[in-house]
Amino acid sequence: MKKNITFELLAPAGNWEKMKTAFLYGADAVYFGLPDFSLRVRINDFTLTQIAKAIKYAHSLKKKAYVTVNIFGHNHHLKKLPSYLRFLAKQQVDALIVSDPGIISLAKKHCPKTPIHLSTQANCTNKEALFFWYKQGVERIVLGREVTLKEIQEMHQAYPKIELEYFIHGAMCMSYSGRCFLSKYFLDRSANQGDCVQPCRWEYDVFIKAKGHEELLELVSEQHGSYLLNSKDLCLLSELPALMKAGVSSYKIEGRAKSVYYLATVVGIYRQAFNVLEDKKMKAEEKKKILAQLLNDLKDKLVHRGYTPGFLLGREKMLATEGQNNFLSHNSSAWEFCGQVEKVVIKNKIQSLEIKVHNTIRLGDVLELIIPPYQVLNIKVKEMMIPNKQEKVVEAHGGGGGQRIVIDIPSTNIVPEGSVLRRQL
Repeated sequence: MKKNITFELLAPAGNWEKMKTAFLYGADAVYFGLPDFSLRVRINDFTLTQIAKAIKYAHSLKKKAYVTVNIFGHNHHLKKLPSYLRFLAKQQVDALIVSDPGIISLAKKHCPKTPIHLSTQANCTNKEALFFWYKQGVERIVLGREVTLKEIQEMHQAYPKIELEYFIHGAMCMSYSGRCFLSKYFLDRSANQGDCVQPCRWEYDVFIKAKGHEELLELVSEQHGSYLLNSKDLCLLSELPALMKAGVSSYKIEGRAKSVYYLATVVGIYRQAFNVLEDKKMKAEEKKKILAQLLNDLKDKLVHRGYTPGFLLGREKMLATEGQNNFLSHNSSAWEFCGQVEKVVIKNKIQSLEIKVHNTIRLGDVLELIIPPYQVLNIKVKEMMIPNKQEKVVEAHGGGGGQRIVIDIPSTNIVPEGSVLRRQL
């Protein structure tokens, strides 16, 4: 971890644009998957060439790039893994995130100078397991999501030199640290091989059938029914001070499949929260006010499944927050992602923003422009132009790869390329 930061904010990167957005909005490091060896293989857009480019880009910003090699491997995986590992070592990847003991062994053999982080899939939930993995050469432990705050404190106190990483935001798996077999059972697509179809998000109807003295429970996925396994999303913004005090050094956001808007919003909000919490000059009341607003934006301006603190505060607290969303697959939002700034030209105290449209923007709309890490500006669309043409339009759309438009605003607040915009529906 970089010496000039106290806590690392670690963000997902499903593709090149998402990685750039995560860094722009304040991530200290990103993680992405190695083809064929990641638990997000179906949504992994990184080839080996792109991985090399991504690592180089991260280092140019003095930030870090971690690669997930976290499947539970079979013999056929091991045949081609060594060449991949040697490739990553050559690119000077900052760490490998691994869950399989066999793959850890191969990593130590083929890239001995590359740090190894233990994936949450390995279910490290106690201090003796923590020390066991440390003795195997693991430098950082991504703790199981079942670990409580008290247990984190005990682990850190027992072995303060071992880095601890913990998930603070994103989708939750109803199975123990992601070890689910429903996807394999229903559609022969293994979650532990990176191919989960998320049966936990399906609707189910429940039927009780009498057969002699037995009762059978049959679950059928149909158009109507209850979301029996649909966990709420994790949100630990309010618990950051406690986690910082407990000894967590890296704070992980889930969501490699999410949009650049999701990344910009979540990463920006958590970066801003850390900035506020670490500001020694800011008064406590001012900190409380800002953090409350950041939490409201997480709740109101993103699509999510409802929020829960998970197991961090204990099972009773999780049950009190109703850890499952049994009625909806997700909660809707009154706001939508409408564009991302691709180019900025400043002339005569005016900024011309060239925007790639993702959802409709109309003349007269009032948009929220999010300047990294999380400064929200209201701008009214008074005029829209087609780039490189003297042609005005009254609305623009996101279909077909996204229409481009230019909007002029004052240069009072400089807008970085990559900034995102949203509008209220």
